[in-house]
Amino acid sequence: MSLDRPVTPDPYPLLPSAASFSVTSSDVTDGQPLKDDQVNEFGDTSPQLSWSGAPEGTKSYVVTCFDPDAPIVSGFWHWVAVDIPADVTELAAGAGGSDDSLPGSAFHVRNDGGGFGYMGAAPPAGDQVHRYFYVVHAVGEDSLGVDSSVSPAVVGFNLAFKTLGRAIIHGTYQH
Repeated sequence: MSLDRPVTPDPYPLLPSAASFSVTSSDVTDGQPLKDDQVNEFGDTSPQLSWSGAPEGTKSYVVTCFDPDAPIVSGFWHWVAVDIPADVTELAAGAGGSDDSLPGSAFHVRNDGGGFGYMGAAPPAGDQVHRYFYVVHAVGEDSLGVDSSVSPAVVGFNLAFKTLGRAIIHGTYQH
């Protein structure tokens, strides 16, 4: 069986428009290969992320990591952290390890690998380069209104209606 297929488009321009703000990382360089720490078989550690310039009215954040290049229709969610307080503007490396490492009452939704927390890059061997979009979503409500039992798709659906802005940085990985 061959995994040859067209490159999936960047999904974020296809969503309802939202203001842009800035995200940086000491672990992810935009458009460049991820460090081993962010790869499932080597470190499985969520990257450090800092953000600034969120839109006025931001009351909380959701941080996600999405791979649109997985060889399935729905892509692959590697990280979904919900209800991060509005006064937080940084997550340290490893904050995706568990709910205990998130600030305030923030929590994780199960990733597509089945765990609660960050799952590092894990593309199939020999597949095309995969992109890992780390996105900070500025939310106009204190809570997204979901709990940890929902899927990443339900989080995304709620974000479609509640996102004020997005800050995006992406890394790549290929076996």
